[in-house]
Amino acid sequence: MPLASATRGPRTRIAATAVLVCSVLTLGAGLAGCAYEYDEGLSREGGSLPSATAFTNAALPRDPGLNQPVIGAELDAWVAQVLPDAKGQVFQTGHGSLEADEEHRQNTTLMPKGSYALTLACRSTKRVSFSVGKGDDDLVDLSLRCGTSRVNVVHLSADAILTVTVDADAAANFAYRVSRI
Repeated sequence: MPLASATRGPRTRIAATAVLVCSVLTLGAGLAGCAYEYDEGLSREGGSLPSATAFTNAALPRDPGLNQPVIGAELDAWVAQVLPDAKGQVFQTGHGSLEADEEHRQNTTLMPKGSYALTLACRSTKRVSFSVGKGDDDLVDLSLRCGTSRVNVVHLSADAILTVTVDADAAANFAYRVSRI
């Protein structure tokens, strides 16, 4: 009896293996015949392809004319755009125009201790330097790429008068606001 069961075991394994191989081959042959086609609006009768679609780059460079300094009503409109309504108490707002290599310096009113947001913006073909200090201490010193606004937060540990200095290498417009947070 042990001889009969030994011969029956390998036959069963061979048959199972044969069924598995046939199944894999049948599945592979069936999948080989499948293909996906994407119509995308193509005409099957005419067989013509659509004309090429023009893609645009989402990161187009800014119009350099937007950084040219302006005067009068255009300057006021620009200031209103880059310094929108502040949420806190505004202590100082300033804006103006500078010629090449000119510096503008202005002192704020006496500001009580606390935290303040300094919003800085410029309009020029070159960078504009902003520096905000308290006495001999520089709180903010940066060279701003024009066409953007920058908000810096400073904390005053005691009442102070701040000095805002704006310097430009080329003709420029500037705007700033000091508001309490």
